[in-house]
Amino acid sequence: MAWRLWILSLLSILVVAGCRGEARPEVVINGTPLSARPYQGAILAEPWPKPDFVLTDTAGRPFDFRKETEGYVTLLYFGYTHCPDICPAHMANIASALRKMSEKERSQVKVIMVTVDPERDTPQRLREWLDLFDRSFIGLWGSLDQINETGRKTMGERWSPPVKEFYQDTYYVNHMAFVVAYGKDNMARVIYPFGVSVQAYLYDLKKMVGGE
Repeated sequence: MAWRLWILSLLSILVVAGCRGEARPEVVINGTPLSARPYQGAILAEPWPKPDFVLTDTAGRPFDFRKETEGYVTLLYFGYTHCPDICPAHMANIASALRKMSEKERSQVKVIMVTVDPERDTPQRLREWLDLFDRSFIGLWGSLDQINETGRKTMGERWSPPVKEFYQDTYYVNHMAFVVAYGKDNMARVIYPFGVSVQAYLYDLKKMVGGE
């Protein structure tokens, strides 16, 4: 699938075993140990500005993304509730990382998922699904045209519109599979592909909450 090829082109990860005792394996990305990197996610070559868009939240209210997330560390993800693997893995890892943070730290983070499957993801279903991970997570809904416009505002030419892939009596949605992290300055410098660990999210969120 396209998302697998995209992930492989984004990251080349080598796990090097520790040499002594119980030392954890060091993770190296493109030749650089994570411990020597400012963030443990995939660092963008150029920062992405936070997009300006309005979609509908799960309570049926307009949600102005820039206004509602001003001053917060913000994680933005495009996914869907029928996703069998990537979407629940991202949400579960983010929720686990947040549970390891102090209440003060958590209050400075907003997690937002925009559905790429508005046909099946009703606001009610989106709310119920997100609540399985964390009740503070915000779900946004819109028409497919609105969602694609939001994706283009977020990623520019990098945006790949979601595509249905039919299988037997159902379908899956091929979509961009990474989380975008915006700092309090409204700029994104790091993204998180599928497979990023809870520890990596935790490390980076703590740094971003602290203004780094």
